[in-house]
Amino acid sequence: MATNITWHEGLTREERNALNGQQGFTIWLTGLSASGKSTIATALEQHLLQHGVNAYRLDGDNVRFGLNKDLGFSEKDRNENIRRIAEVAKLFADASTVAITSFISPYRADRDTARALHQSSTPPIEFIEIHIDVPLEVAEARDPKGLYKKARAGIIKDFTGLHASAPYEEPLSPELKIETHKLSVEEAVQTIVTFLEGRGLVALKEKTV
Repeated sequence: MATNITWHEGLTREERNALNGQQGFTIWLTGLSASGKSTIATALEQHLLQHGVNAYRLDGDNVRFGLNKDLGFSEKDRNENIRRIAEVAKLFADASTVAITSFISPYRADRDTARALHQSSTPPIEFIEIHIDVPLEVAEARDPKGLYKKARAGIIKDFTGLHASAPYEEPLSPELKIETHKLSVEEAVQTIVTFLEGRGLVALKEKTV
C-alpha cells in the first residue's frame, strides 16, 4: 500500500447529489451464466437513462477487457475481479450515478465484501443485491454463448454451477429475487424500478428518449 499520498477533501456526497439532482447507489445483479443478468442490466440502464436517471452498467464486456484484463478465472482471480468491480461501483455511486453490475459473482463472501465496502462509506452507500434466479436446466437450455456445452464437453474447466469445484452460492437474503423463467425482461425491469421507487432511491421523469 502506498504511504506517500495525502487525502484531499472535496465535495461531500450530499453536496454532489444535490448538484446532480439524484443520489447514487449500486444495484448488484448476481446469478448463473445465462440467467438473464446482462439482458436485464442493459434494459434497466436504458430505462433509467430514458427517464432522467444517470446510470452506468458494469459487466464483462467493459471490465474483463480493460480494468481486469490481467485476471484469469481461478478462485483467487475471481475474488479480485469482484473486489475491483465493487470498488469501481462504489466510485460511480459516490459520483451520484446508479451503478448496475451484472456478474455471476458466485461466492457469498465476495458479495458480502462488496456490500461491506459500500456500507463502510460515510454515510453508507445503498447496495441492492438482486438474485437473478433461474433453474440450472433453463440456463443450460438457453446457453447463448455455448458455454454450458463446452463445459459438458470438458473444454471449460471449473464452470460455475456445473462443477463441484465451482459452486454458485445463492444469496441468503437479497433485496430482490427475479425469476427470469417466469417474468419477461420488461416485467423484471419494472419490478426493480418499483422497488427502487418504494425505497425513495429514484424519481423517474417523463421519458426523454
